[in-house]
Amino acid sequence: MTKTMLLEQLIEKNHGYLLTALAEKNQISRTYVMKYVKAHSMEKVAQGIYIADDVWPDELFILQIRNPSVIFSGETALYLHGLIDREYTEVCITVPNGYNATRLKRDNVRVKYVPKEIHSMGVCDVPSISGNIVRAYDKERCICELIKDRKKYEIQNFQTAVKDYMSRKEKNLSRLLEYAEKLKIRDEVMKYVEVLV
Repeated sequence: MTKTMLLEQLIEKNHGYLLTALAEKNQISRTYVMKYVKAHSMEKVAQGIYIADDVWPDELFILQIRNPSVIFSGETALYLHGLIDREYTEVCITVPNGYNATRLKRDNVRVKYVPKEIHSMGVCDVPSISGNIVRAYDKERCICELIKDRKKYEIQNFQTAVKDYMSRKEKNLSRLLEYAEKLKIRDEVMKYVEVLV
């Protein structure tokens, strides 16, 4: 397989994105990548990330590639899971305590810090709006965080998400209560479970 064919395969696999780091892992030099980018009029959307001219930039996917430690949370994760019907107003992420998120905050990303022990609890892969796979908290972690921080959410989003989750067949109440226990909000979560299930 030629280098060009391999790059085209990588681009197709990544929904129109060419990642320099991924090309290098496949023994393709940066010089060759730059020649390919120029020859195919690809747009640079971030350091080492290029997109084909017929692809719409996916802000969540790009943010995730540039910051592998971030996990989408809050309204962003609720929207990705279909638990709220209105698109998020700002990108919400969670990072471990001590993470330097200065650049992210400058880019108007809402950053939440949590202890390292619970940072990766409930992480799953979900498709972004453009179909790229990103890391977000699962539905159960989202609902726990929603109940814990309910005063920070619009009442309509809060009610829609909780009712929608509790009415779904694929909900996992044992996982929900396990997370609630670890987040020290089991009693609050149980109130919603008892009323809505």
